[in-house]
Amino acid sequence: MPKHRIIILTTGSNKGIGFEVVRQLAAAGHTVILTARNAEKGNEAVHRLNSTGLNAFFLPLDVSDENSIRQAAVTVKEKFQRLDVLINNAAILLKEDVSLSTDDDRIFEQTWRTNVLGPLLMIKYFLPLMPEGSRIINTSSGGGSMTDPVGGWSPAYCVSKSALNAMTRHLAFELAPRNISVNAYCPGWVRTDMGGKSAPRTVEQGADTAVWLATADVRETGKFFRDRTVIPW
Repeated sequence: MPKHRIIILTTGSNKGIGFEVVRQLAAAGHTVILTARNAEKGNEAVHRLNSTGLNAFFLPLDVSDENSIRQAAVTVKEKFQRLDVLINNAAILLKEDVSLSTDDDRIFEQTWRTNVLGPLLMIKYFLPLMPEGSRIINTSSGGGSMTDPVGGWSPAYCVSKSALNAMTRHLAFELAPRNISVNAYCPGWVRTDMGGKSAPRTVEQGADTAVWLATADVRETGKFFRDRTVIPW
């Protein structure tokens, strides 16, 4: 990635890992676009950054709504003309997600729309703004690994992350001629609203690999990372 200031959009970044990713990137001097479904919460997050001397541009965005994604792309084009890094961080894990065989189908559909279709639509709408050498980073999970043992927790969420991993590999192949890298990473079990208070990792630890993939001299594409190290799919 060039040494000059880069323009980075992170979905679902008003709190948790996404917010920490934005905070670290803003602290490094990059142009960061913070997004959230709720405008009030998004503006509150930007105010938190401003209060520590950091800057971010707030963009309302719901990745489960194609119209919202379309409008966000229009806004980014008008204000910034390009996007260098897209970090697909937004995801949901529903408390009702306990069994693929017995859960209401709407649980799977809602999870899939946000965690899989959302990132794909983000990529489709923002690709026209991404120059050669740009980067796409998908926040995945060890729960989506096809190598690790199945844990029996939140199966719709885990299946959605397996699909996100597969999508990462296919898009890496498709976009290689444009020198656009596409990678996924697992932040680990992090103390957030989703991860819970008993999680062993801090948000700083969870965000580190995403920030590294966004800014460091990383040449890999189509890979799955944890703690800056390639892990099996």
